[in-house]
Amino acid sequence: QVQLVESGGGLVQTGDSLRLSCAASGLAFRNVAIGWFRQPPGKEREFVAVFTWMSSRIDYSDSVKGRFTISRDNAKNMVYLQMNSLKPEDTAVYYCVARYGSRSLTQYDYPYWGQGTQVTVSS
Repeated sequence: QVQLVESGGGLVQTGDSLRLSCAASGLAFRNVAIGWFRQPPGKEREFVAVFTWMSSRIDYSDSVKGRFTISRDNAKNMVYLQMNSLKPEDTAVYYCVARYGSRSLTQYDYPYWGQGTQVTVSS
């Protein structure tokens, strides 16, 4: 049974940093793409970042490139999203996602989702 459990969200101010964590279990990591989507209030879910577990190739959305960093801890099966220079437009529920196969920027390609963690950036 695949489980993705996010943590680390909260209320911060513009310019602050925050690190989200995702504890992943039940996956065959040799063929997994894992990453983050977010859903701002009143908007559709949008891609944030993703990498393939074995190759470590990474994609970022243009809106977070240079500010956010996705990383992992192989030993703990953890995935992290380090978010720096946060802006009010980063306010959203952040979801950890996973799929077997290559990286995708499309939410509908991901069958596995965590419950989400709220990030609120005040101006």
